[in-house]
Amino acid sequence: MHIFNAAILRIASAAALAVLAVSVALGQGLVTKHRLSAALANEAVAVAVATCAKNGYAVSAIVVDTEGVRQSVLRGDGAVVHTLDSAYAKAYSAASLAVVRKDYSTKALFERIAKNPSTTASLGNLPFVTFTPGGITILAGTEPIGGIGVGGAPGGNFDDECAQAALDKIKDRMK
Repeated sequence: MHIFNAAILRIASAAALAVLAVSVALGQGLVTKHRLSAALANEAVAVAVATCAKNGYAVSAIVVDTEGVRQSVLRGDGAVVHTLDSAYAKAYSAASLAVVRKDYSTKALFERIAKNPSTTASLGNLPFVTFTPGGITILAGTEPIGGIGVGGAPGGNFDDECAQAALDKIKDRMK
């Protein structure tokens, strides 16, 4: 019985060492994730909503991190309820899908589809994915850290302009 226990101990030790070696080789451990601070996220949505309001558009704006988690949400005065879903889908798509395609905005995705609809056709069936302009990837340098989405203006190009105005306002503080 003693020999059997010793053999099991050796096998377990070898397995533990193998797992440890694989973990080290793959660089597993903690992952540092960057995202906007609450203050910057709140400022970004406020600037987006205010910019659109100046132009007479009642919109909602949302900032998400790269996993699509809402960081800040602002529904502007007079913005109808569906603008919240529209803004979220645009922010989510900019943070997750536009990054993979290196387009960095739902406007760029929209333009890609206009030229070649088959390149992304099946993606439109995924939850919260949209190709409507108004979502922009938030970059800290070259690192994607989230997305901002604006919904409610009478055209995605206007939503996009308000989202871009917000990012222009905070860009110097995203370091």
